[in-house]
Amino acid sequence: MSTLSTLIGRSLRFVGALSPPLAARLALRAFFTTAPRIAVRDTDAATDLAARVRLLRVRGRLLTTYEWGTGERTVLLLHGWRGRASQFAPLIRELTYEGFRVVSFDAPAHGRSVGGRADIRDWVAAAEALHARYGQFRAIVGHSLGGLAALTVARSIAPTEFVAVVSGVGSPDPFMSAFARDFRLDARTAGRVKARFLARLGEDERSASLRYDAVLHPLPPGTELLVVHDIGDRRMPDTDARRLHEVHAERSRMLHTTGFGHTRILTSDTFLDAVTAVATGGLAALDDPSSDDRAELSGLELSSASHEHHG
Repeated sequence: MSTLSTLIGRSLRFVGALSPPLAARLALRAFFTTAPRIAVRDTDAATDLAARVRLLRVRGRLLTTYEWGTGERTVLLLHGWRGRASQFAPLIRELTYEGFRVVSFDAPAHGRSVGGRADIRDWVAAAEALHARYGQFRAIVGHSLGGLAALTVARSIAPTEFVAVVSGVGSPDPFMSAFARDFRLDARTAGRVKARFLARLGEDERSASLRYDAVLHPLPPGTELLVVHDIGDRRMPDTDARRLHEVHAERSRMLHTTGFGHTRILTSDTFLDAVTAVATGGLAALDDPSSDDRAELSGLELSSASHEHHG
């Protein structure tokens, strides 16, 4: 936990002792803070500059969208909270080399997009607009919050053959729990923050579950799932990711990495090889022992719901 987070947490607890409603308002503001915006990494700059850039109006704001490659099969990439599309540069290079067209965007108040506020509805609406522009996606890949958005889009808006969730969860609750844990909020303040969070989204407990909970309301039967998570992810432990994987049974595989954490996992060979293999040949590409892709993944922890290996 950073020094700034520690100070914010102490302030919220102090305010909470005096006025729980005020503490909840301040906590929710901290929860939705997107600053500072991360810069494009030097190693990703060439890929970032190679994109065909367009603007897209979503929920009244202009978003920056990106397109790479010219293949007939299209893959949609959804970055996470405080992220940007360029974080997927290594995967973009892999997929375009394999003949895919890759599309993505910077959410409001992220990357090159304008705006000072954002929430998951912006990710979902942007994905819906890109689906209208490009047609059906072969695969949707999401990191962290983008993973939850990918699940939501595949369940309700844009049916796809394959969803990959990296460093992600299957419902909004783990994000709220992680925030409360990081800032050491008491149960009463945490409950008020969750209530305000749902109100901001225009949801109640039931409607939020129906819309955003892919554990209680899984992906359509024809959609395969890949879950990739680092064992040492301190921002988001893999507990909920395992639940997401298990509820999808035989049409899900789970891979673990070690030493990459929450964000650097996007550069790991585990993630890159698995997503490229599955986008090309489905989960069968991971299961076939004669597959070149499977051979490269042979040293990894690969789990199906019927054969868990917790290594």
